[in-house]
Amino acid sequence: MSLFEIGMLICFGVSWPVSIAKSLRTKNVSGKSPLFLFIIDLGYVFGILNKVVNRLENGNIHWVVWLYGINLGLVSFDLFLYYYYMYKTKKGTVA
Repeated sequence: MSLFEIGMLICFGVSWPVSIAKSLRTKNVSGKSPLFLFIIDLGYVFGILNKVVNRLENGNIHWVVWLYGINLGLVSFDLFLYYYYMYKTKKGTVA
């Protein structure tokens, strides 16, 4: 476990709500890449799997898994918003 890993997860954890808030406020997701968001999600899944498989610190799963999980949830919600607003845009119902 590294303070740098924790710092990275906290910084990313702050940035995703900003992206989500912008999507919710503008209802516009043009410029976002669903492939990029999916790859980020996959990276968080691999981070969680690393902690689970290696069972750091006395055989217990490290608490940083919660940070990975929160970030995974935020990026997944951002990905959901992408598809939701793209669908509404194509349908012509975005207000």
